[in-house]
Amino acid sequence: MWCAVWDFEVSSELSIGESVLTELQERAVADGVALRVGLVLEQNGAVLLLQREEHPSARSPLNLPGTIVRAGERLSTAIARALYEETALTVVDIRRHLGSFDYLDNAGKHVRREHFAVDAAATGPIRLSNYWGYRWLPLDGELPVTSSIRAILTDYRK
Repeated sequence: MWCAVWDFEVSSELSIGESVLTELQERAVADGVALRVGLVLEQNGAVLLLQREEHPSARSPLNLPGTIVRAGERLSTAIARALYEETALTVVDIRRHLGSFDYLDNAGKHVRREHFAVDAAATGPIRLSNYWGYRWLPLDGELPVTSSIRAILTDYRK
């Protein structure tokens, strides 16, 4: 699989299999939901989480890298684009599907967020575009994330 991301090509393995990605995308279309992706990137037992604000409150959860899947875009392309756009890291493998959850966005639109475990060519340097900061936090600790993301990460650890 290859996809053009910005001004270069990404050649990723698909341990997950293209048919799984196609099925997830087709199911979202059939269910009439917008599709987003969230990515779990692990390094030495820690997960990459992104911080929106310079001085987050105790209630400000951290986020996984992710993005909206554009109309007509393959899911594998959106996954590679998400990691690159948000961190400047390059996906080399989409290892497995971790689950999903549905929600209403701020405009009241139904959204499904599918999550995937990915491997990157390197885990740094990280250059952020939409976030103020990032942290590598131990997967076995209490992570400052939403309950939905906590459930995804709990399943990932299994």
